[in-house]
Amino acid sequence: MFLHSYLMKKILISLLLLLAVTSWGSAQETDKKESNLNKVVNTLKERLTIEGYTQLAYSYDDSGDAKANTFEIKRAILMVRGKVTDRWTAYFMYNFANTGKILEAYTEYNFLPELTVRLGQFKTMFTFENPMSPCNVELINIYSQATNYLVGYDSSDPLYGSNAGRDLGLMIYGDLFGNLFNYKLAVMNGQGINKKDGNNQKDIVGSLIANPTRWLSVGGTFVKGKGCAVATSAANPNIAVGENYTRNRWSAGAMLKFKPIDIRTEFLHGKDGKVRSNGYYLTLSAHILPRIDFIASYDYFNRNTKMDLQNTNYVAGLQWWFYPKCRLQLQYTRRDPKHGEGSNLLQTQVQVRF
Repeated sequence: MFLHSYLMKKILISLLLLLAVTSWGSAQETDKKESNLNKVVNTLKERLTIEGYTQLAYSYDDSGDAKANTFEIKRAILMVRGKVTDRWTAYFMYNFANTGKILEAYTEYNFLPELTVRLGQFKTMFTFENPMSPCNVELINIYSQATNYLVGYDSSDPLYGSNAGRDLGLMIYGDLFGNLFNYKLAVMNGQGINKKDGNNQKDIVGSLIANPTRWLSVGGTFVKGKGCAVATSAANPNIAVGENYTRNRWSAGAMLKFKPIDIRTEFLHGKDGKVRSNGYYLTLSAHILPRIDFIASYDYFNRNTKMDLQNTNYVAGLQWWFYPKCRLQLQYTRRDPKHGEGSNLLQTQVQVRF
């Protein structure tokens, strides 16, 4: 009996010691796992930036037989920026709206303030407007008619197609003389997003902007290259699908930023084959109340100067910034073509950004 009691005590003490050692080891392992997890989370927080925004709109359009009265998701954007090193970054942008597509995917390395190299898919640095994000631009239709057409933002130029103003290529850019000048120079496919080049020609794209004062920026941009037509165009009927054609553009403009009023204005010119086009816009944003802006724009574009295919848009509206980076917009557009009847467009849009 005594022996049995003694053995039970020994076994119980051994079990308690084993449990204590196991618990201590498990606690150490848990602490180690939690420490490693915390390191991963902290690293991701330091090296990954995730942002996004959505734009939900309603429009009423009385143009021609294609009258529209509809709600729509304009954009649902996710943006991820990864910091590989202090100088080396990667960027990814995806639009979930409509059919969904990759908008941007590139990597870049900052050698100096005067020199950064970017490789991948990104916005074509042509015009003052195209590099601007839709979540900052004043107009619900985003850019002027000439910008949308000449950068291939939408499908208004069937030869180029709908490319969201983006292309694949290699770019260098930077600031010179303490930000007195900003330059960008790129070699690009000229075929648009998510596509290989349609020919053996590359587009050369450049911009040079001078900032002589805090409130004034002036400069110009250009594209020189050859396109490969993806469809036929009524404004340029002599170019067939798959045909290579000269596609050159240039623009000159200015941006003025005063305390109550911002103004952006630009003249744009394009040459597609033998067809020339030109446009001009002036967009004004007046801060009439702390969170409310009055928006006005004059927007002229002639997509074929020989055929005289002119159209002028007059835009007026308001936008209310109800939360940082979030706004409610209301705009009216009167469209006045030289040939044909005028039409009206009423739009409202809610933008939520995080």
